[in-house]
Amino acid sequence: MSRIKPVERSDDRILVSDMHEFERGERGRPDLGTLHESGRDIPVYRRCDVLVVGGGPSGTAAAVAAARLGAEVIVLERYNHLGGLSTGGLVIWIDRMTDWEGRPVIRGFAEELLGRLPPEAIAGPGTEEWGSKDPARAAHWAQRTAAFHGIVTWSPTIDPERLKLLSQEVVLGEGARLAFHAWAALPLLEEGVVRGAIFESKGGRQAVRAKVVVDATGDGDLFARGGAAFESDIESHDIHHSMNTAWLLGGADMARWIAFRTSQPEQFAQFMARGREELGAFERPFVSWRNDVALYMGPRQSGFSGLDVDDQTEVEVRSHRLMGAHLDFYRAHAPGFENAYLMLSAPQLGVRHSRRLVGAKKMLRAHWPTAQVFDDEIGVTPSVSPKFPNISIPYGCLVPEQLEGLLACGRHISCDPNSHGFMREIPQCWITGQAAGAAAAIAANRGIAPRAVDIAELQSALLGQGVYLRARDTQQVGNAGPIPMASAV
Repeated sequence: MSRIKPVERSDDRILVSDMHEFERGERGRPDLGTLHESGRDIPVYRRCDVLVVGGGPSGTAAAVAAARLGAEVIVLERYNHLGGLSTGGLVIWIDRMTDWEGRPVIRGFAEELLGRLPPEAIAGPGTEEWGSKDPARAAHWAQRTAAFHGIVTWSPTIDPERLKLLSQEVVLGEGARLAFHAWAALPLLEEGVVRGAIFESKGGRQAVRAKVVVDATGDGDLFARGGAAFESDIESHDIHHSMNTAWLLGGADMARWIAFRTSQPEQFAQFMARGREELGAFERPFVSWRNDVALYMGPRQSGFSGLDVDDQTEVEVRSHRLMGAHLDFYRAHAPGFENAYLMLSAPQLGVRHSRRLVGAKKMLRAHWPTAQVFDDEIGVTPSVSPKFPNISIPYGCLVPEQLEGLLACGRHISCDPNSHGFMREIPQCWITGQAAGAAAAIAANRGIAPRAVDIAELQSALLGQGVYLRARDTQQVGNAGPIPMASAV
C-alpha cells in the first residue's frame, strides 16, 4: 500500500503533483562476504580526444559540441538509443525553454534539435503565443503542459522515436563514434587524473583511453568512482527525488478527456477521488504529440534509491502493475479512454536524483532572486516562477572540486536540492551538456586540464554554436581565465 506524501505549493517549484510513499519490500540482505577479483589485462577498445559516458540529453549535446570543435569523440551508451529519459524514459514533455516574457533562452543544440524534428513529431504553441498572458490561450495551453502561472511557454511534447533517430543521426553526422550496449564501470585513473573509462559489453571488459572524459551518466557514476566528492541530500517536499516508470496508452481521445476535465470539474474531482480510493497510487494523463496517445509520468514513488538494484526493481514492478490497473480503470470510467490499450512502458527507469557533484562552483537557491550573471556563465535557464529573473549557470558547476580530467553535465551537476528541481530537466541537460562538450574539446585540443579552459574562449565557442549567453553581451567577462581549484560561489 501507499500513502500520498504532501507536496508543498510554493514559488520554488513549478510542477506540484502527488508523491506516493510506499512501504519498501524486505531488504535484509545477508552478509555473504566478498570475492577477490584477480588482476587482468584489459584490451583497449579505442582512443579518442573526448569520451562521453552516457548518451542522454546532456551526453548527446556534449558529443555534438565537442565534435564540432574538432575533437575525436566516442559515446558509450548502455541502451540501444540516444536521448536518455527524453526518449527511452518517455519524458516527452520537454520543460520550458522560454522565460516568463516569452523569450527563448534555452537555445543552441536544444533549439537546433527540436527545430529539426518533422512537424508531425512535435506539438506545442507557435512562437506568436510564447509569453502570452491572454486568459483563454493560457487556459488552453495549461491543459497541454505549455502554460504555467497564466503564461504560455515553449514546452513542447515530442515523438520519442523520432527524437531517437534524429539524435543518432546528428551525432554520427558530426563524425562522433557511438558504442551502444556499453556500460561504463570505472574511470581509468592515471596518477589521479581521469584518462578514460573501463566498460562492459557482450565483448567482455574493455577500455577507452581519452584526453578528457565527460560524465553524462546522470548519476555521477564516473566521478563518484573516481573519488570526487558528491552530495545526495534532497528537498523532501519536491518530486525531484521520486522515481517511476512512465508509460503510454494508445487508442485514447485526449480532446474528449480535456473537455471532460475542464467542463465538468465536479465530476473530474470525483473521478480522481475514486481512482485514488481504488488504486491507491493514481495518476492523471498528460497530452503527448498525438491526440490518440496519453502520457503517464507517474505515479511518482518516493523513498527509493536510484543506486540500489532492489529499489530499482521494486519501482519497476510496481509501475508495471500500476500501468495495467490504470488501463482498466480509465477504460471503465474515463471519457476518451473506452478503446485505450497498453502501448509502451518506458524501457528506462525514471530516476530523477541520486548524486550531485561537489564542484568548483555551486548553483544555490539564494542566487534565484539576485539576477546575478556569473563571469563564467555557460547558459541561462528560465526560473521556476515569474517572481524570479532568469538564472545564470556557471561553468564551475561542471568542474569537480578536486578530480582532474573530467567534466560533469546533466542532472548531477553541482547545485543544491532546490536548484536541482529544475536543473535536472531535459532542456537544462542540453545546456550543460553542450557546455561540457565544448570545454572538453578545448581542453583536449590544447592539452590542458578542463578547469584550465579559458572562459572567454569557451563562451566564444558556445556563442558560435548558438547558445544564449549574457556575460559576453554585457561585457562582464573581460579577460576571464580558468576556473581555480575549489572556488566557491
